[in-house]
Amino acid sequence: MIDLYTWTTPNGRKVSIALEEMGLAYEVHPIDIAADEQFRPQFLKISPNNKIPAIVDHEGGLSLMESGAILLYLAEKTGKFMPQDSAGRWRAMEWLMWQMGGFGPMLGQAHHFLKFNPGKAPYAEERYAKETARLYKVLDRQLAEHDYLAGEYSIADMATWPWASRFEWQQIDLADFPHVRDWYLRIAERPAVQKGYHVPKHAGEMPLP
Repeated sequence: MIDLYTWTTPNGRKVSIALEEMGLAYEVHPIDIAADEQFRPQFLKISPNNKIPAIVDHEGGLSLMESGAILLYLAEKTGKFMPQDSAGRWRAMEWLMWQMGGFGPMLGQAHHFLKFNPGKAPYAEERYAKETARLYKVLDRQLAEHDYLAGEYSIADMATWPWASRFEWQQIDLADFPHVRDWYLRIAERPAVQKGYHVPKHAGEMPLP
């Protein structure tokens, strides 16, 4: 049994989707970040950086924070959703790192300035809107040649898709990125994604372009 500490954010949904896709048994522990539950001492013992998601794998005797590390751990534990050949494995790692270093953090800034604080910092709004559009162009070019980021469906897609699911927050029209749109819809049709999206609670319907 795996304990999952999470909330209804893109980073949290990465792991709940992966757990569903991999068919692993898990128990959900909601961490309401709006109520500052991530700062509680008992959670900090699991996630010293006070961020969700985090897991405790009782079978492996291991606790982990950081969504990318958790995805890699789960892929290795199950032998699923990571290409087995060396080139494919590194391609999946490459796009996972791209998501962790760019597509997540930059889009998170776009949410902060474009959705939650419009009009307060025009320079920041322009900067992060442009960077968000650039990253979507990068994603669209990759998906023009591949159905999934590493060729086959992998943890790289599970990491990236939840951030794309907030395209409305980012003022992105997926019609401008047709390969991203098609990839997004392919993944949205997966039953495990539909189930994992609503962990730890139903927070609105899955956005569809």
